[in-house]
Parts: sequence; C-alpha cells; structure tokens
Amino acid sequence: MKAIIVKESRELALIDLPEPVPGPGQALVDVKAIGVGYVDVMAVRGGYVRFPGTGAVPGLEVVGRVRAVGRDVSEDLIGTEALALAAFGGYAEQIVAGADRLLPTPSGADPVDLVALGVNALVAEGALHRTGVVAGDRALVRGAGGGIGVLATQIARARGAEVTVVTSSRERGERLRALGAAKVFDRTGAGLPDETYDLIVDTVGGPQLPEYLELPRPNGRYILIGGVGGSPGPEPFAPLLREFHKSVTFFTFSLNSLSPKDLRRSWDRVMTLSVEGDLSPVLDESFPLSDAATALRRVERATPFGKVVLLPH
Repeated sequence: MKAIIVKESRELALIDLPEPVPGPGQALVDVKAIGVGYVDVMAVRGGYVRFPGTGAVPGLEVVGRVRAVGRDVSEDLIGTEALALAAFGGYAEQIVAGADRLLPTPSGADPVDLVALGVNALVAEGALHRTGVVAGDRALVRGAGGGIGVLATQIARARGAEVTVVTSSRERGERLRALGAAKVFDRTGAGLPDETYDLIVDTVGGPQLPEYLELPRPNGRYILIGGVGGSPGPEPFAPLLREFHKSVTFFTFSLNSLSPKDLRRSWDRVMTLSVEGDLSPVLDESFPLSDAATALRRVERATPFGKVVLLPH
C-alpha cells in the first residue's frame, strides 16, 4: 500500500509499505478520505509527544470501509463504513484502528463530507456539550473560520445560542454569517469585541488568550480546544484571579480524554445534527495523498476555511 512517512529531515515521502494486519481488538480499514489537522503539522514538526517520530505515518482520522478484523472483533463489522480514529497512521491507503474507535457512518454518504466533519465536529460538539451551551446563551467563537470553528459556530447556533465569531476577513465573516453567526468581529482591527459572553470557545490560545479571558460574563464559561496560536505566556490566568468574584469556569478539552462510549455518543449527536440539517461539512480543499506536504502547508499557514482533506486514490 502507499503511505506517507516523516523523514529525519521532517520532510514527507510517499513510499510502499506492507498491508497492515489487524491485531486483537482491531480492524483493517480501506481508506477513502483522510482528514488533515493542525495536530498533523505539530507531529511532522516534532512538537507532538504522542507521535512516534521519524519513519512513522501521520494522520489521526480517516473514513473508509472495514476489510478485515482481528481476534475478539465481530465479523459483522466487515464491509461496514466508518470514521476511524487511530493513534496516527492515517496518511495511507489502509489503516489499522481499534474496533472501539470505529464510528459508524450513514450508508452512501460522501466520505469527504464525513471526514470534513470527523474529529473537528467531535471536538466542537464535545466542547459545547461539556460547557452546557443552551438557548439564549451569548457565545463567542475564536478562530471561527478554521476546521473546528466553522462547526462550533453551527452547533452553538443549533443549540439556540446567539453566536459572535472572530475571524480575519470580511469574506470569511460573510461565510460564517451564512452558517449561523449573528455577529462578526474582524481580528485584524484594533482591540477586542466590546461585549461580554456566557461562553467563549477558543480554538487558538496564544498570547491573546489572557485578553479574551476578560470577556466572560459572571458565571460564564471559557473552553480552550486548540492551540494554533502557540503558548499563552507565563501568566495566562491572571484575569481569572483578578476577577475572581465573577466565578468564571475555565475548561480545556481534548478527544483523548473521552472513552469509546462517550466518543460514540458524541458522534451520534453529530450525525443527528447533520441529518436534521443543522450541521453541514465545510470543505476547504482536497489534495491527492502524494501532495500531503502541500495540504499540511495550507493548514500550517492558517489559511483554510473549513477542512483540508487528502484522497488516497
């Protein structure tokens, strides 16, 4: 099979590898579409501790069809289609994943659309579920044009929140309005939004995080679900301590903290939102597997609107 590996130089190479064999509790999946995320950028750079390192295959999420299963896995899975979440290995024509990390997908659905939801929708839905967004909340989504942000905007709106988005251009703002944003704040201007919020969903982090921590209302919630902006600095939580009387709750959220059962429940909620028309995949661009380096550069430069996808064939 064809696969992308990370060389010692941190460049990518397309090579031939043996077909993987599923072990106990695992399934072999023929890949139809591959999600590209910022975590892949970090892995290739050498800045993600869970990535095995040079010689390994990046990629955490694929959509495909189960070809074979290992011991202790029901053969009923063979021939079914699923979103497969793996500990890397996704930039390939085939992947082995834990059977409990296979999330079923609707028959006949477009694999590209499904992977454009994928991990990003799970992160967005899981974050909003954890923070308890409800009708009438005023929510702010920071980094709203990215793969997670465009889905968090839609899900918050579907839950009845009034959504303000922070993005980088008028064009992106108009596209976010079409996805349900009530207000748009252009981050290229001076200052911050001049309102306060019940919930802030932050996909960026970085040095401006302390400034955004000034914006929650009393008893508000702030959830950090990404770090494309880098480190928030040595004293990021000074605003929380200074405004202690406001009783703001700060969350972090990673899919790595969810059990397989909770992942399945979140995916079920994502699929329900999709079927009911409240959540639409947003595809930025797709690339052939052989052009994975270009796809990663696009994500690294923070230029996509929505999801970047690789196609193995």
